[in-house]
Amino acid sequence: MIQKIIYKISILLCFVLIATSSPQSGDTLFVAFWNLQNLFDTIDDPLKEDEEFLPDGGMEWTEERLDKKIYNLARVIRMMNDKKGPDLLGFCEVENENVLRMMTDKYLNDLDYKIAYIESPDNRGIDNGLIYRNTSFRLLNVQADTVHLSDNYPTRLIFGANLLDKNNEQLTVFVNHWPSRRGGTELSEQNRIQAANKQREAVDRIFNTYSAAKIFILGDFNDEPVNISLLQNLRAHPIKCDSINAEFEVESEGELFNLSYQSYEDGLGTYKYKETWNMLDQIIVSGSLITDDNFYYICDSFEVHKPAFIVTQSGDYKGTPFPTFGGRRHLGGYSDHFPVTAKFVMKGKE
Repeated sequence: MIQKIIYKISILLCFVLIATSSPQSGDTLFVAFWNLQNLFDTIDDPLKEDEEFLPDGGMEWTEERLDKKIYNLARVIRMMNDKKGPDLLGFCEVENENVLRMMTDKYLNDLDYKIAYIESPDNRGIDNGLIYRNTSFRLLNVQADTVHLSDNYPTRLIFGANLLDKNNEQLTVFVNHWPSRRGGTELSEQNRIQAANKQREAVDRIFNTYSAAKIFILGDFNDEPVNISLLQNLRAHPIKCDSINAEFEVESEGELFNLSYQSYEDGLGTYKYKETWNMLDQIIVSGSLITDDNFYYICDSFEVHKPAFIVTQSGDYKGTPFPTFGGRRHLGGYSDHFPVTAKFVMKGKE
């Protein structure tokens, strides 16, 4: 049944987007998401389960190793967007705002970034948030939606930020890190369905007021674009760019579209488990960001960002992200996930 739904939606949405047929004048908005893999500080927080990431903990997490980690992450972030850095960067697996600020202040201080952040109830204290370019956006407010699991286990908040761009256009950016597949994909699936339902509730609150709202949903969903949580509960439709003109318009208002679907269908992924690539990290947008004349997705610009220096070059894990740790062994790398990126044109209202 799911395959039939995917097939029908994919056929329906195989059309030339405005971005492929219109001149790409105006500013380019570069959006990214990255799971930063356990970006902890070295200070014991008695309210969090951070004992492993202390100097005397199992990971032997020292100031030197932390500095190496934030330098590495900053190097990748700086390389994005033709070495200008992303305009919006959603992230997850960060212990607190302070450790993130260490990175932006020390290694990205020339890019004029600010941080939007809320602490999550997750027991380990790994949170979601947003880095945004202060010269391009004004932060209006932040919000958080709590995901209630059936076993009452605390998990990450769905983080949201409302921003105003230079053209006085309001954007809402949600950042997600859905419950893991620990215990098996099927047994844990209900937890991600709960997260999907909560994210959809948050989206519908906006659509009920303004169905053409500009919404970005970024995250590590721990599910792929065709899983039930994303396809049926969140209702994030697959979308593909195509070279054949369509003579009809797709109803876009109040709908969500998953920009990562084509890459998933091409066999790409952001995280490799055993021998299988998984497209866990995705960028989903509201329909107005597909069909709007003045602010729209650049067709086929979604990418799994993997410059050679963050890719394992040899051995059993060749081709996978070069991580900070392999088990408990410190490798001094970047993350166990590749980032994902997408581009948009912002013309402003004429």
